[in-house]
Amino acid sequence: MIAIIDYGAGNIRSVQKAFEFVGFESVITSQKEVIDNASHIVLPGVGAFGDCLKGIVNLGFVEVIHENIRKGKPFLGICVGMQLLYEKSFEFGIYEGLSYFKGSILRFPEDIVSKGMKIPHMGWNNVMFCSDHPLIKGIENGSFFYFVHSYFAPVVESETVGICEYGLEFSAMVARDNVIATQFHPEKSHENGLKIIKNFGEWKC
Repeated sequence: MIAIIDYGAGNIRSVQKAFEFVGFESVITSQKEVIDNASHIVLPGVGAFGDCLKGIVNLGFVEVIHENIRKGKPFLGICVGMQLLYEKSFEFGIYEGLSYFKGSILRFPEDIVSKGMKIPHMGWNNVMFCSDHPLIKGIENGSFFYFVHSYFAPVVESETVGICEYGLEFSAMVARDNVIATQFHPEKSHENGLKIIKNFGEWKC
């Protein structure tokens, strides 16, 4: 069973529907025992970092997440769910994250607007893979995925799996041990996104 953590971060039904489409049973849950009994865990995210963090803290899920990661379960963070796994975010303040990946979440610099780019970065962009991982099996390098975000994670050689460029290079996919996360939305990325969803469901750490 795949547990999709519900902490009030918006519409996450699309994530569940993506798993159902590729043949995996999943449940949207805000119950600790369901998360603890799941084989795979997904941390989605829509909205501001601080609001999402507050939702996790209020439900007492910080330690639940850490405990299940320590157990070695496959763990997937999506969009803000990826950003929450970093050390810190500067979105509308300064917030301490879950500190699983290195670095801070920063806003795209305003000077990219002068280059004809808008903030937020919204729409399709290609991702260049810089290391191998089971979740990108069957996906061509340079494939396009769907993004919606104004803040980004840095490129860290030891953790970055995929790089995207939007005025600057940022981490589009990161991984360490049994944890992987994507800045883009695989559930909204059509065929390539569904491959990632399917690969995650099949991933054995």
